[in-house]
Formats: sequence, C-alpha cells, structure tokens
Amino acid sequence: MRIAGNFLSLTHTPIAGLHYGMQILTNTGGMAMTNSHMVADEIAKQAVIFDAPDNTVAPLLDEAVKHGWDVIGLWLTHGHFDHFADHPVVRRRFPNAKFLIHKSEALKTAQPELQTRLFRLSIEIEPLKVDAYVIDNQVLQIGSMKVQVIFTPGHAPGHVCYYFPNEKLLIGGDLIIGGSVGRTDLPDSNHSDMEASLRRVMALPPETRLLGGHGPATTLAHERQTNYFLRDFLDNP
Repeated sequence: MRIAGNFLSLTHTPIAGLHYGMQILTNTGGMAMTNSHMVADEIAKQAVIFDAPDNTVAPLLDEAVKHGWDVIGLWLTHGHFDHFADHPVVRRRFPNAKFLIHKSEALKTAQPELQTRLFRLSIEIEPLKVDAYVIDNQVLQIGSMKVQVIFTPGHAPGHVCYYFPNEKLLIGGDLIIGGSVGRTDLPDSNHSDMEASLRRVMALPPETRLLGGHGPATTLAHERQTNYFLRDFLDNP
C-alpha cells in the first residue's frame, strides 16, 4: 500500500512456509532509497526493525503500534549513514528497544559527521548509542523465532546479515542487493573479504529468501542464476 507523504511505499512481503504468526513489512526511502525491514512475531507481539534509513521508519512504527507489537530492537547490518540515520525516531517511539551492531561499525554510528563530510551530505545525523554488539553465530530471538548473526565483512568491516534458519529468510544488508553486490571501493571496504562473505552466504539453502538493503526481495537461487556481479565473484576467485 502507498503511504501519503514522502512517497514512501510500505509493502508486506508474503513468503511461503513462514513461521506461524510471522509478519514482514518493508519500507523504502531516504537519500539512497534504502530498505528498512520490520519482522514481527504476531503471537508474541514482538517486532524488530532491521536498518533505519533517513525518513523511512515512522510508517513501520505506526504499523507496530496499530498491531500492538512491541518493537524490541533496531538491529543494524552495518554503519553506513543510510542504514541508521532514522535511529532517533525508533528511540523516541520505543525507548526500551535495544540497538545492536557489530563492534567494527561502532565508530561510524558514534561519529556520523565522518560520513556526512565524506559524502557531502546535507542532512545531520545524531550519534547512535549502541546497547550491545553482535558477534558471529550469535543467536538472537524475536518471540519464538531464532535469528542467527552471520559476520559478512567486505562492503564494511563489521557488516552482518541476520538469518532465520527455520524460515529460510536472510536480512542481507548491502552484501547482495538484487542484481548486484555491495560496493568495495569505500575507504574501509575490502574486496577479498567480500568474496569470502559471498561464498559463505551462498552456501545457505538456495531457496533462502533474501531481503536486501536496496532493491526488491529475491532468493539466493535467483541471484546465483542472474546476478552477473555475484557470479563474477564466485566464478573468478
């Protein structure tokens, strides 16, 4: 459905075989047209926001309030400005939500002016106060749903993905972004790390549904078949 104002599109992602009571909403917006995903366990009345692009999360939070979901966290895939700029909106609406990120990304979120200067942005971003750092293979919980942290550096040194093994769902950030892969020409990006991360994620079941940081939902199988940039990484080590 279309949300009036700012021309943001709020979409529900239907996925066959989802955990009973699992709901997924995505809103896309901000300067870089970045995705913010909200995953909820409707039975437990708990939800988590994955990434918070500028001017994007408010409609998701409105939906959480409408359905009576407690937003227990903002879990970030990495610290690039377009993935966390809206964090104060989450904190104001749900002050008990826990903000999680990998420790290697903490400087970016604590000193956002480093990025606003680098990218010559016209917006101001508040520093983010992290509640806890995630680590590789850590298991988190949203209601009764288990979520595994997968450390996937390359696009950023502390980039992570969030994997729902029972639902075969991957919140992928900027690792694979619908027909492409995350850029590795940024100051702290690393091409060889990206290659290793892509190989690790592509070892997941091919039917895994991928919700990336940009672009539409896809599957790992579809990306393996059609994504030239991914194939170039995998086929030409």
